[in-house]
Amino acid sequence: MENARDSRVRVMVWAGVVAALTLGFAIVPFLTDNLSFMFYMMLWIIMASAFNFVAGLAGYMPFGYVAFYGVGAYATGILYKTLEFPIPLALIGAGLTGATVGLLLAPTLRLRGVYFGIVSLALAMAAKLTISLMPADLTGGSLGLILSSANDPLAAYYAMFVVLLLLLATATWLSMSRTGTALRAIRDDQEAAAVVGVNVVSTRMKAWISAAVFPALVGGVEAWYTNAIDLESSFNLLITAKSIVYAMAGGLGYLVGPILGSGLLYGVDQLIWRQFPTLNLLLLGVIIVLLMLMLPRGIVGAFAQRFSKLRKYIP
Repeated sequence: MENARDSRVRVMVWAGVVAALTLGFAIVPFLTDNLSFMFYMMLWIIMASAFNFVAGLAGYMPFGYVAFYGVGAYATGILYKTLEFPIPLALIGAGLTGATVGLLLAPTLRLRGVYFGIVSLALAMAAKLTISLMPADLTGGSLGLILSSANDPLAAYYAMFVVLLLLLATATWLSMSRTGTALRAIRDDQEAAAVVGVNVVSTRMKAWISAAVFPALVGGVEAWYTNAIDLESSFNLLITAKSIVYAMAGGLGYLVGPILGSGLLYGVDQLIWRQFPTLNLLLLGVIIVLLMLMLPRGIVGAFAQRFSKLRKYIP
């Protein structure tokens, strides 16, 4: 009975977090015309949380995570600008492209640890090179693609909001279902998980594809929001770095970890940028280093360690 009660409390805590995020982001356009801050807050929550699917739950560290974001942005641009698809279909195409790239890269899941990270980084660079070699009339060449005719910041904001809702639903499923339990078992000991009947290949593939689809969708929606796509910004390794840092700062392996880490560090990043624009990256780097040294398990992980009796209630 105690276990059932603990589970109910954990579900209620997570439901409260989901409700707060849903209500908070839904009403923003009614309160202000400046959507940029909250738009990018959603972007980084999604990027860090999707990264947590594969790193925190499955135990993989994809340093080439930006590849999914980049191909999603370009898929949206090509489908809308070149092939003249409507934006909703272009965004669906971005998600499907992310899933396809994830399937193509799935054989790399045979690798573990730093070897997987290095290979995924190399494949991200290969994806960028592949797009750069495609015909300029398709990808826009060195100038990229301009989507000014699709300009609609409010619609793009709510598109990101829909992606956030899908992310929260997927996070709930991955973490609180038998799939989540199997993923954590694989992360802790893959051989032991296989012995007790866990389908290792199928289970980790679910996390991997989920971690591929969401950054692709985010890349597509962000391209719509800014109306501009180019190779350097779409495949900027800082996107991977921030996703990793935000997720780790909050606490990998917890649903609320990447959400808290993204909200806190993105807010700090913007505050520093406004006050010290020339020292932004330096000061942010110092804060991140101090945070990692003081809280190596992240904010949520440190809380769970300090208050061990409450750990079972943390989603």
